[in-house]
Amino acid sequence: MKINCTSINLKNAGEEVTLYGWVNKKRDLGGLIFIDLRDKSGIIQLVVDPNSSIYSISSSLKSEYVIKVHGTVRKRQSVNDTLKTGEIEVLLDSLEILNESEDLPFDLNNVTALEDTRLKYRYLDLRRSRMQKNIITKHKIMTSVREYLNENDFTEIETPILCKSTPEGARDYLVPSRVNRGSFYALPQSPQIFKQLLMVSGFEKYYQIARCFRDEDLRADRQPEFTQIDMEMSFVDEEDVINITEGLLYKVFKDVKGIEIDLPIDRMSYDEAIDRYGSDKPDLRFSMEIEDITEIFKNTDFKVFKDVIENDGIINAIVVKNLADKFTRKTIDKLTEYVKIYGSKGLAFLKYDNSFTGSIAKFVDDKTSEKLISSLSISDNDIIFIVCGDKKTVKTSLGALRCKIAKDLDLIKDEYKFVWITDFPMFEYSEEEGRYIACHHPFTMPKDVDKLDDKENAKAIAYDIVLNGYELGGGSLRIHSSKMQKDVLKSLGFTEEEADEQFGFLINALKFGTPPHGGLAIGLERLTMLISGTDNIRDVIAFPKTASASDLMMEAPNKATKKQLDELYISLKM
Repeated sequence: MKINCTSINLKNAGEEVTLYGWVNKKRDLGGLIFIDLRDKSGIIQLVVDPNSSIYSISSSLKSEYVIKVHGTVRKRQSVNDTLKTGEIEVLLDSLEILNESEDLPFDLNNVTALEDTRLKYRYLDLRRSRMQKNIITKHKIMTSVREYLNENDFTEIETPILCKSTPEGARDYLVPSRVNRGSFYALPQSPQIFKQLLMVSGFEKYYQIARCFRDEDLRADRQPEFTQIDMEMSFVDEEDVINITEGLLYKVFKDVKGIEIDLPIDRMSYDEAIDRYGSDKPDLRFSMEIEDITEIFKNTDFKVFKDVIENDGIINAIVVKNLADKFTRKTIDKLTEYVKIYGSKGLAFLKYDNSFTGSIAKFVDDKTSEKLISSLSISDNDIIFIVCGDKKTVKTSLGALRCKIAKDLDLIKDEYKFVWITDFPMFEYSEEEGRYIACHHPFTMPKDVDKLDDKENAKAIAYDIVLNGYELGGGSLRIHSSKMQKDVLKSLGFTEEEADEQFGFLINALKFGTPPHGGLAIGLERLTMLISGTDNIRDVIAFPKTASASDLMMEAPNKATKKQLDELYISLKM
């Protein structure tokens, strides 16, 4: 059986070993030949004596050749503290080339290649120790998750990949059916309905490390196919779900990172998160909270602020402490353009050094100045950034701005900062659809069913677990009453016929003694991404897609043949 390169140490000195791996590097010093042999576990140094019978074949080695070697372990003359095997080397007496390698499209030890090149040759990119560490970390997380949930009496159950397309979510990936002409399956956006049906079935505690698919625009922390740690429980309330999730995260971080996270995790309502941080996934590793200064400017002569207040808008600010000198006019202009991405019409600023200077300083009289200093705890070299307008625009703009400034100025602490966000809205208004849609999904339990008609203020029993500014997972208590489910669908604009057509099987299932239930799903790739210390989700997926949902290695998606399309009774409209 193969032994790993790093499984031997100084205690094995004098022993003979057989090793397999790739040539990571070769150094010919005009006498001795040194070879760095690499396998999954790491690197070990091999030595070939100039009088050895394998000297000639050793001289012919190139990077990434696959070799089998045999030799004797001995102590190194010069220790390499950067290697796990830095105290030893292997003096070779035999070497066999198992396979040669052409020159690689990029250097695995010093990658400067574009990401598209690395994705095209992903099988080579995955040889890099950093990438292997990320994928192994993901494996360790899944192992820890399974151990914890199995110990807590959960049953792992697979749910279908080919299922029915239902509305109220992201866009589905559709799969045409050859057998059922003109009909389509959908790939699941999540196992949501199936796991609820499993609660109807009496399994009580279900989990699945589930593949999910969403045909939506991509970004750094999103892929068209992804994996979630899916949990559902019967006879639970919100506290039960939160407690089991906290226990799971505690075990994962202890097992994988050796870190004991503080429990219980702090909680914050959705409304508080938006007010203080402008986001329902706040990054709490730095302060710079959003402050409401509308009242301070209620008697202002500044027309922009005055018009906003008269139209029931708000004026909010963030303060960057003791770093005003870092913000040049050019920098501030760039930040102004940045907040415009989020709908803001502009960005006002005030620098303080015994007195205020800045874009609106002439509108800040002595009384207003005193109130700003007192309310915002202003001191020398502070800068205030101000946005005004409707609440959504102001909060979103400043929420994004605080994160950008913190990142640009390296203000973010190297730590893991969790928070629960609770009391989510039941509905949210979709500008694209011109109507209210479910904030989580239409199977979420409302806090008060009598308030379903007040869509702007209705709340749900829903909760998200947030880590370092990322939504790590989310869940809710589910509707277990057939009547309530109909009422919620009706409030979302479904007619009775539409509700039966789309969700009739679930509505019927809820009639047969369905227990109260709830659950949560954690994004496995996001969790792995944060534990691995990368901000690119593609770094923790073996074979990811690009931002345009393409697989550059497999060259997918590709064209279907006419025969394939004919078998599916499909014609293309180009």
